[in-house]
Parts: sequence; C-alpha cells; structure tokens
Amino acid sequence: MAGADDHEAIWKDFKGAVNMTASALEKFLETDESQSVGQKKDGGEATGHKQGRRIVEILHKKKADLSDDDYAHMKKVVGYVHRHLKQGGPDDKSKMKDSPWRLSLMNWGHDPMKD
Repeated sequence: MAGADDHEAIWKDFKGAVNMTASALEKFLETDESQSVGQKKDGGEATGHKQGRRIVEILHKKKADLSDDDYAHMKKVVGYVHRHLKQGGPDDKSKMKDSPWRLSLMNWGHDPMKD
C-alpha cells in the first residue's frame, strides 16, 4: 500500500500532467474527434477515451476522498502523458491542432497546445 508521501508525489505529478479541467475534458470526450483516435478492442471504446472518463471521475473527487486505486490510476496517467509527449507531435501549431497525437493526449486530460 502506498504511503502519504507517495500519494503526495503522485498528486503533484498528476496535476502537472493533466492540464484540462474536468468540464473541458468531459466536453471533449463527447466529440467525434475524441472518439476517432486510440486503440479500440473489437470496435468498442478506445482505451484513451475510457481512461478519460476515469480521469474525469478523479478530477471530481476531493483529494481526501481518493482511494489507493485512484492513485494507481493517476500514476498510470502521468506515465502515459510523459511517454506520449516524448514521442513528439507536429512542430507546426496549425498541424498540431487536429493531429491524432494531440487528440489522443487530450483523451488523457493533457492538451499540448496549453504548454
């Protein structure tokens, strides 16, 4: 079981990686763009889209109400965002706007155009 120090570090990393508000992420997840990207099993919901819904749940919780499972998920989100950012997307902001790279990151709560 993770300790309070681990939770604090994960919380800080999560807040740094997820730069979209719960309402902005919820609104994005409803778009065709959000649902157009990501790996889908058997034609169902994309992994990132599902993760986005879970991130919204976490963002709506009070910090004191987060469970160990929430913190484990937050850690997973941080890892994904950091790996995906390192892969890099289009340098040209006009090409980045609708790129699958950006849309995929946004499903995970990170808009690289905000950086």
